[in-house]
Amino acid sequence: MITNIIQQDTAAVVDTLTKAYDQKWHAASNMSSSSTIIQDMASHDLIFIVLGVTLIIWFILLFFIIRVDKKVGSLEKKMEKENSITQTGES
Repeated sequence: MITNIIQQDTAAVVDTLTKAYDQKWHAASNMSSSSTIIQDMASHDLIFIVLGVTLIIWFILLFFIIRVDKKVGSLEKKMEKENSITQTGES
């Protein structure tokens, strides 16, 4: 008896989800009039688009980290030169 009620509740949840999203999926079936970017995203299941955007973000972050590291390195060298000049001047 309890399993029968649970099965009916589960079927009701699945049924409400399909009804709620039914119109959204049918709207996507008319893709021929949409832009090429949207068609490309739909044809590749969007995972490759997400992967591409993620890789672009990682490369930009890597570029900025390398750039900041070079600037910090040059500032460290400049500070070492200034410290060596002040130390030799004091002696």
